[in-house]
Amino acid sequence: MEAFTKLTGIVGPVDRVNVDTDAIIPKQFLKRIERTGFGQFLFYEWRFDQKGNDIDSFELNKPRYSGASVLVSRANFGCGSSREHAPWAILDYGFKCIIAPSFADIFYNNCFKNSILPIKLSEEQVEDIFQRTAAHDGYQLNVDLENQTLTDEYGLHIDFNIDEHRRQFLLQGLDDIGLTLQHEADITAYEQKRASLALG
Repeated sequence: MEAFTKLTGIVGPVDRVNVDTDAIIPKQFLKRIERTGFGQFLFYEWRFDQKGNDIDSFELNKPRYSGASVLVSRANFGCGSSREHAPWAILDYGFKCIIAPSFADIFYNNCFKNSILPIKLSEEQVEDIFQRTAAHDGYQLNVDLENQTLTDEYGLHIDFNIDEHRRQFLLQGLDDIGLTLQHEADITAYEQKRASLALG
């Protein structure tokens, strides 16, 4: 898994509450067996009309947000079903960080397993970021996981909190398997000891 330490990226807004996983990646696109390729279907029913043409009014279709890697949204982001395809689609599209006042628990946990940093801020702080994003074309945030700060070139400075265990997962690029493999020598020694005891 790719490590996450620092990121400077364009902010893409999705100004909606209760963004559920079916909106993030609609169910008809869940047939793929690999983790890649889901980005093209992210927010599909909001991005495209029935003929497959861009819906110009949807925020992420606007040229000013092209190449965005920081997603900002409203409360209860990632609610609904537990499908891990949702963070897969977000990451494949290019987002590496999501900022919202709150997240659905399963989605929040799945982000850390897929090298995505979900940051919880107050409603007021999120609103401030929305306002800054609207005011400046190509608005960027500097995300520093090592120091747990968000900054911009206009004087913004926000400290955010992340559980230390999860922070280390991202900083070291570890998933559950990678964490287990850190103890590979101990596991091998245990298995060898168990095998010798079984042989008598």
